[in-house]
Amino acid sequence: MQIDQIPLERLSVSALNMRRGRNLPDVSDILPSVKARGVLSPLFVRSVSSPKGDVGGKPEHFEILAGKRRYFASIEAAKECGGERSLPCIVIGEGDDAEALEISMIENLLRQEPDEVTQWESFTRLVKEGRSVDDIAAIFALTETQVKRILALGNLLPRIREAYRADEIDAATMRHLTLASKAQQKAWLALFDDPETYAPRGSQLKSWLFGGTSISTAVALFDLESYSGQIVADLFGEDGYFADSDAFWQAQMAEVERRKAAYLEAGWAEAVIVPPMEQFSIWEYDHASKRKGGRVYIQLRVNGEAVFHEGYVTRREAQAAAKRARGEQVDEKPNRPELTATLASYVDLHRHAVVREALASDSALALRVAVAHMICGSVHWSVKPADHFSRNAAINDSVSGCSAEAAYSARRQQLLDLLGFDVERESLCQDRYGADLVPLVLRLLALSDEHVMQVMAFAMAETLAIGSELIELLGSRLAIDMADHWQADDAFFALLRDKEVLVAILSEVGGAAVASANATEKGATLKGLIADHLTGANERPKVERWVPRWMTFPPSAYTARGGVGTVAAADRARWLTESDDTDRETCGGGDRGIEVGPDAPALEENESLAA
Repeated sequence: MQIDQIPLERLSVSALNMRRGRNLPDVSDILPSVKARGVLSPLFVRSVSSPKGDVGGKPEHFEILAGKRRYFASIEAAKECGGERSLPCIVIGEGDDAEALEISMIENLLRQEPDEVTQWESFTRLVKEGRSVDDIAAIFALTETQVKRILALGNLLPRIREAYRADEIDAATMRHLTLASKAQQKAWLALFDDPETYAPRGSQLKSWLFGGTSISTAVALFDLESYSGQIVADLFGEDGYFADSDAFWQAQMAEVERRKAAYLEAGWAEAVIVPPMEQFSIWEYDHASKRKGGRVYIQLRVNGEAVFHEGYVTRREAQAAAKRARGEQVDEKPNRPELTATLASYVDLHRHAVVREALASDSALALRVAVAHMICGSVHWSVKPADHFSRNAAINDSVSGCSAEAAYSARRQQLLDLLGFDVERESLCQDRYGADLVPLVLRLLALSDEHVMQVMAFAMAETLAIGSELIELLGSRLAIDMADHWQADDAFFALLRDKEVLVAILSEVGGAAVASANATEKGATLKGLIADHLTGANERPKVERWVPRWMTFPPSAYTARGGVGTVAAADRARWLTESDDTDRETCGGGDRGIEVGPDAPALEENESLAA
């Protein structure tokens, strides 16, 4: 092919161009390159007849089949830079319109994949020009199914196609709508256009179209050719759906019964049909061959599917068979229990009372049992670690980089190794109760009191509630200085948005004069000034170990507006502490321990542990 340089004024966009349209294309991505270097990749054009005739035996005008964006980018470049411009063009012969459209589509598909509606418009025009589905598939290196999917959009109302092109509905919804009749599409559009109603989408749309759970022809066991009921064809050429679920189940069950009879005739002990509303839990069964009495379970599902499980018996039957194989006697009927439920309760309560009293007097053993409960839980304990995960990725990164978090993770790995757990375990405590409790008590019994106390302290720390008043009490009691563990980072500044607070912080780190002079500046400017004072940049005096008021122990606020969680929690902790002090004074004051043991003084008749 020969490449000719053709002036802009002798070019226009062809009606056959795949990307034709009223709206001007977005050329912002290629305009800088076109202005700097011109158009490097040639356009595809063909000559058009002109009422003025050809100039010098050459065509006077050409229409662009492919290259619309390069053409408009050149027009913009000519406006901004001045001068005349010519574009490199490959001139094709005056073939038929279908060939021209194919060239436009192939060139555009290679550059930027168009949306499905645009492809449908072009494929439809090719069909009208005489191209078959096979032809289109071969030309564009697509499968026949892919071409059929695109052509299936012709079943949609134009309003639905435009809604999809405008990204108002997703591809799954659009494809399900190709299964709908024109009346159903109009009904769905009425819901879609009404802001007060909800238009079903995705899988919900399929249920809406079929009046319940849609049943695909793919799950049918029977021959579809002999089925007399109505099938709604999938216009994508893959599946169909049964319009009448009752008619489907009648045909499906007839085939299931036929296959059941075939299993019995083949020598299986039994073939059991499990209805759709019942569950076949595979873990409640064991494998057994046909020779050993295995059954076939035919599991029917709500979506119409039938699953055949060959060679299974119940777990109880399998256990009985194993006993027989070992020569043990198997009682077909369970023996009458030695203890009635009431007598068993009597025994349990008495034994529990004795163990409870003995455990209450053995603090070393009780400590280990309590720690095991903190880690594993029990029927009466529900313990779970605090969730340190945030939906904000920047917060997660900030916390994970904290020095306290690194030290805590190292301590967790040491204790997991000490207890014989996997060191990759995410947390020491688990929100579940299982078989770990007794083995963990045995491991704790083998440890020293010092090690057990370390495990207990970590378990308590791991399950400490975030943002609670207890955090405020413990932070003050432990004399924690947040400056030892925290400094302002990018995540902090990104979340800092309140103008009044920013000015107050600037006054705190830079002084009242600096804050007053910049009080009307934008938030980004205030953040930059605060950061300069914290780092000493731009010749600002550096402020060491600064922590915002909300993070200190005890915390305080920058404004009188409220809404600071740490301050509210600290107020609750202070109120609870003062109330507790008042109650002790009212009741006689002072801490009084309770002595327990054989040498402890007897409690007065009206005095109890509860009091």
